[in-house]
Amino acid sequence: MSDNTINLNFSWLKKGWQKLISRLADLRLAIILLLAIALFSATGTIIEQGQSVSFYQNNYPEEPAVLGFLSWQVILTLGLDHVYTTWWFVSLLVIFGSSLTACSFTRQIPTLKSARRWQYYKRPSQFEKLALSSQLSNISVDQLIPELEKHNYKIFQEGNQLYARKGIMGRIGPIVVHISMLIILMGAIWGAFTGFMAQEMVATGETFQVKNIFEAGKLSQSQVPQDWKVRVNDFWIDYTNEGAIDQFYSDLSVVDLEGNELKQETIYVNHPLRYDGVTFYQTDWGISGVKVQINNSPVFQLPMAKLNQEEGNLWGTWVPIKPDLSQGVSLLTRDLKGTLLVYDTNGKLTGVVRPGMEIQVEGVTLKVLDLIGSTGLQIKADPGIPIVYTGFGLLMVGVIMSYISHSQIWALQEGNSLYLGGKTNRAQVGLEKEFIEIVNTLEEISPQLIASST
Repeated sequence: MSDNTINLNFSWLKKGWQKLISRLADLRLAIILLLAIALFSATGTIIEQGQSVSFYQNNYPEEPAVLGFLSWQVILTLGLDHVYTTWWFVSLLVIFGSSLTACSFTRQIPTLKSARRWQYYKRPSQFEKLALSSQLSNISVDQLIPELEKHNYKIFQEGNQLYARKGIMGRIGPIVVHISMLIILMGAIWGAFTGFMAQEMVATGETFQVKNIFEAGKLSQSQVPQDWKVRVNDFWIDYTNEGAIDQFYSDLSVVDLEGNELKQETIYVNHPLRYDGVTFYQTDWGISGVKVQINNSPVFQLPMAKLNQEEGNLWGTWVPIKPDLSQGVSLLTRDLKGTLLVYDTNGKLTGVVRPGMEIQVEGVTLKVLDLIGSTGLQIKADPGIPIVYTGFGLLMVGVIMSYISHSQIWALQEGNSLYLGGKTNRAQVGLEKEFIEIVNTLEEISPQLIASST
């Protein structure tokens, strides 16, 4: 291959690369990507994530489809049941991050470099092009310096020429904003690949490991706890005076594989337990069982099942009253307050009973000793959250920095005349007031004003 061919290929690649960077740095592309990310993020909030196929079939049927097109097949095909870990959503984040990076290197960083580069004005005609300018007589550059220092300008002087600036941080602000958004994107991507969500319904007194995972990233296995468990020490509900649920609580202990307690905390809604990067939220509750005794039999525990009930929660169980299990009575309850309805073998309501009480039914004495509650926990691990929070913190700093105006002032002394001018990238009114104040102060030093223009 000849040198000319190599140079031609290299030139073609260079032009292609420059064209790609230019397209990525286009503000219109960044806006379109940001809107797409926001749209699909909202979709992931509206459509329940990580549910079973039957859930989507029941809630998003093909006929009639939601909004005329959103059926369970569309959701599963497009991955709308796990939006944040789909290849196309991650691709949007990567392209948006690439756009921010390209914009930073092609626009923001060159703008900062340009702001840091400056030159003295050597001719009076140069001041006419500035937004603010003035010509004073009998004033020297040295007399101007103290006034600029009062307004926190950084001053550079060379003989009869002067340059002063302040607010260079305002030029750095947009770059910090871009960096912070990149950090947020990296945190979101890292969390999507390494995080998981799980749900557990655990009875009081039981110890469990996280198993029921319904949403997990491809690299999340290392985040699932393997060397510790969680024990539910107790669960209880506080009720209002009207009988409605006020709050429900779970007393949890993190224990190692030998049962030694590592951490203990009582959680409730909006007050989770956090341990080793995993967070346990209080989200639901239930009734897992009831302890009963028939006549003088040993105490035994029966599970209670949640029944389908449109009017509210209802749990029930069947209590055998014959040794051969040929007959039994039913117990129903709506909450953990302790009131249970007792139905005989014919389904007729016999009476009510509370824990610690007994009732006569079908010729036997049924004693209810205790109701056993269960706590519903949502378990989440997202290693990307600290990265995202860091990005948001840096974003706020960058936004504040971006509001700082970059102001510049030049001065040139020729004979008895002092030429003064300035400009700013924002806060024009503020610079005008500052400029007039400096000029007025200098006029008081030498009242002979030759000419002034603003």
